[in-house]
Amino acid sequence: MIVATLRQMNALINRNLSTIEMIGVLMRIFSFSLVSWLGPESPFLFVWAFNTTDALMLSWCAMIKKDRAYTVLNVFWVGVGVVGMLRASGF
Repeated sequence: MIVATLRQMNALINRNLSTIEMIGVLMRIFSFSLVSWLGPESPFLFVWAFNTTDALMLSWCAMIKKDRAYTVLNVFWVGVGVVGMLRASGF
């Protein structure tokens, strides 16, 4: 059941790959722009959660495309995002 669901999700992402990638890139631009504009007043937990979400999207797209360089880069950003969310929440 889980394998079938993953296959369906991969098929959905594959059909909409360029759109999902563009949304992920725009999300990343927005999150870093927000930090640039607001500086220390930025809602850091929101920014890290948003950035981690786009990293997950872009990682999945890169894995489907079998693009190892972008998979490594975006999986790295997922890890950075998790650490950022933990720090922003005071952990």
